[in-house]
Amino acid sequence: MTLNTKKQKLKIYKKKKRWKLLLVLFALLIGGISIFFTNTLMKKLAYEEHKKIQLWAEATQQLINISPDQDVSFLFEVLRNNETIPVILVDMQDNIISYRNIDSIKMQDNNFVQKKIKELKNNSKEHFIIKTEEGEDLNKIYYSDSSLLVQLYYYPYFQLALVFLFILASYFAFSASKRAEQDQVWLGMSKETAHQLGTPISSLMAWTEILKDQVKDSEIINELEKDTKRLEKIALRFSKIGSRAILSKVSLNEILKSTITYMSSRIPSSIKINLINSAQDIDTKIEINQDLFEWVIENLCKNAVDAIGENGEVFISYEETQKNIYIDIRDTGKGIPKSKHKTIFNPGYTTKERGWGLGLSLVKRIIEQYHQGKIFVKNSELGNGTTFRIILKK
Repeated sequence: MTLNTKKQKLKIYKKKKRWKLLLVLFALLIGGISIFFTNTLMKKLAYEEHKKIQLWAEATQQLINISPDQDVSFLFEVLRNNETIPVILVDMQDNIISYRNIDSIKMQDNNFVQKKIKELKNNSKEHFIIKTEEGEDLNKIYYSDSSLLVQLYYYPYFQLALVFLFILASYFAFSASKRAEQDQVWLGMSKETAHQLGTPISSLMAWTEILKDQVKDSEIINELEKDTKRLEKIALRFSKIGSRAILSKVSLNEILKSTITYMSSRIPSSIKINLINSAQDIDTKIEINQDLFEWVIENLCKNAVDAIGENGEVFISYEETQKNIYIDIRDTGKGIPKSKHKTIFNPGYTTKERGWGLGLSLVKRIIEQYHQGKIFVKNSELGNGTTFRIILKK
């Protein structure tokens, strides 16, 4: 991968981060404006409710101290006009005299009444005192915010939650669309690669058959056959990307052994690949697509060898539980920074000068999409190596 390509990818990554940040800032701005205007409206409404209860208290005061020959229709009209604000009229010992806009059935329960009085006493901004003509304290009026005011209090947060849900849904829809687009690119690239490899592989196979009759050195022919079969296998792997993987039960131990044997002859002799479980008598059976799974192990081993450099070791081990099989590939290489543990699986991410950054992306796709498993960096220390873990269901 060239320096210009890396710079372009860095620019795209920065643009995505800016887009996400702008999306969050937009949601916060909408929420902030909504909360500000709602709070302003709430203060005005709360003040109006306070004035209404003050008028209610004054009407109650006048009704108590009114003479028998005075008209009380207006005072009763004032009392009836309060249809939203919960209010309780009590004596000085907090015994209920009357109430309004509170569930009458619940008010028959003494425990509920006591809780309600306590709630109104705690929630009231203030309470009003009703006095006798002589100026003695007679009654108290407690009240709380109306249901409309309470709903208005929670409205901006509800609105903000809706905005975030909308943005979240848009983000996931956009991500799903991008993933679908990437899947189509993967599928097209894989099928085209398999198709392009098909013709020269067929030609090589034909030439190998011709050479068998003309060349006496059988070792050369054998090596040519091996490499041709290897190319045929690679083409088969690419052809399976994007198709439904056919799984079958095979020996995990045998697959790992054969992959290690293949890799060992193609890496520096100073690097050793070890299968820790090879001496076990119990042979674990696993349901996988053999061609694709071997590709996974090969890619992980190649990455491990690249991370090691000149001298080191790769250890492959597995353990079986009642539900899962855990496969660990550990190397003694340079390690991966913690901040890159998830990034390394992204298409295009590479630390190699000539790398395309597709190996680990393919590995993740094969394990998670075709085998419904998981792959992640189990642990990694700079200078002490890395362990990749694969989890597959039994």
